[in-house]
Amino acid sequence: MSDGRSDGSAETAEGRPDGGTVVGDSDQPAGASGASGLTGFVTLLRREILRFLRRPRNTFLPPMITNVLYFAVFGVVLGGRIDSIAGFTYIEFILPGLIVLGTISNAFENASFSIFHGRWNRYIEEVLTSPLSNRAMVLAYVLSSALRGLLVGTIIAAIGVAFLWATGSAIGVARPLYVVAFMVVVSLLFASFGVIGGLWAEDFDYLTVLTQFIVRPLVFFGGVFYSLDVLTPLFRSVSLLNPMVYMVNGVRYGFLSYSDVPPNAALLVLSALTIVVILIDVALFRRGYGLVD
Repeated sequence: MSDGRSDGSAETAEGRPDGGTVVGDSDQPAGASGASGLTGFVTLLRREILRFLRRPRNTFLPPMITNVLYFAVFGVVLGGRIDSIAGFTYIEFILPGLIVLGTISNAFENASFSIFHGRWNRYIEEVLTSPLSNRAMVLAYVLSSALRGLLVGTIIAAIGVAFLWATGSAIGVARPLYVVAFMVVVSLLFASFGVIGGLWAEDFDYLTVLTQFIVRPLVFFGGVFYSLDVLTPLFRSVSLLNPMVYMVNGVRYGFLSYSDVPPNAALLVLSALTIVVILIDVALFRRGYGLVD
């Protein structure tokens, strides 16, 4: 893959510092250009959302089955033999972590697959030659992928509540604003990482490597199934280098008002990281990295 765009798509729109490409008359009024850009953004966003909504068996069924198994094995079978953690039943404790796992995995996979599939079948060139700015393109991919992650996270939460109800337990949302804030931030963050993954991948195996050997291990060692308090000082210090620890504990704090790390600092750092990664996405689109042969 070449890191640059072809000559025909390298021209930037006049007056667009972010480098959006334009096809057609460059002398159109500024208002018309802005309206066209907004329409294009909404169209691309809608297309990306409908892409996964129209295939619910591929989008929602696999995480539903996977999390039913997680809750059945870890929450019920194993959890019935584990003492409470920080005063919570085991299934209550792992619920926020499983929500984060499903959310970030689906946000990442949606963005990476959508961009790579567009590159693979060359229909992403239709987007690149549209009157959309690079910011609009990136935001359409990121927002649609984050929405998928949030929808899957909501489904996992419903499954967890159903298992809690079946076992005679219940869970509330102690701090709903923290739940919303962390969920939005982590879904946007991993959707943004997914854009980078989709641009970097050279074949479908690359996408599998990113998900199975990078994303999921970080999550499983990020405090989903255990508290950092059970670790030795050395392993606790090493775990604090894992960004997943802050995501999982942030959502857990929203549900249970319990966290192994300071939630406010975690939210601030994750929010700043999300902005940085989105800016990197825009810069890569501006360069045309991986977009065309």
